[in-house]
Amino acid sequence: MKENLESAAGASMHYNRVARVPELSVARVPEFSFAQMLAAAAIASLLCVSAVHAQSKTSVAAQPAAAHRTYVKPNDSELKQKLTPLQYEVTQHEATETPFRNQYWDNHEPGIYVDVVSGEPLFSSLDKFDSGTGWPSFTKPLDPANIHTKSDRLLGYERVEVRSAHADSHLGHVFNDGPRPTGLRYCMNSASMRFIPASQLEAEGYGQYAALFKSQTASKQAK
Repeated sequence: MKENLESAAGASMHYNRVARVPELSVARVPEFSFAQMLAAAAIASLLCVSAVHAQSKTSVAAQPAAAHRTYVKPNDSELKQKLTPLQYEVTQHEATETPFRNQYWDNHEPGIYVDVVSGEPLFSSLDKFDSGTGWPSFTKPLDPANIHTKSDRLLGYERVEVRSAHADSHLGHVFNDGPRPTGLRYCMNSASMRFIPASQLEAEGYGQYAALFKSQTASKQAK
């Protein structure tokens, strides 16, 4: 299992894009204290949280009416039987899977992603984009009511952790360097989610979301 997991400290480096910068002379590079860098990280985190909260308020009205359904987290013994070791470590112990070597980072099939623990709907392929990080990334949640965020200082600086609302599964983190229209990047672990193809939404009990993909198909055919 150690080969499939990265520690949060090691893997966190992959969460942020790495850009090549030109070499600068020492005289031109301003010096920043560690306290200043922590303050800058905290400010960026606060801005990200504000953006997530604002997005949640504006997104709820746009969601399709969901059928009444209860999402329950199994007890720990059941979870260990239901989940793979990797899924258990990621969702229950905040582990991070290996980038570019996970199930959904390059998945382009239409459908939705639900919590692997409880089944609560989390994200849609309609909001998925290639972030270049090696993890599945989304601009917004499918249903904001099914996720919540919290401050994460595990690495010594502020980050915004994303967890499922009902099962409290660790999903990943959200950053404010995403594309339009939200400017957010929900960087998720494949191991935290189960993908349901659009063609199977009705059969799996998520028929309320099928119309989203029927509209997309009709739009493509019209073009």
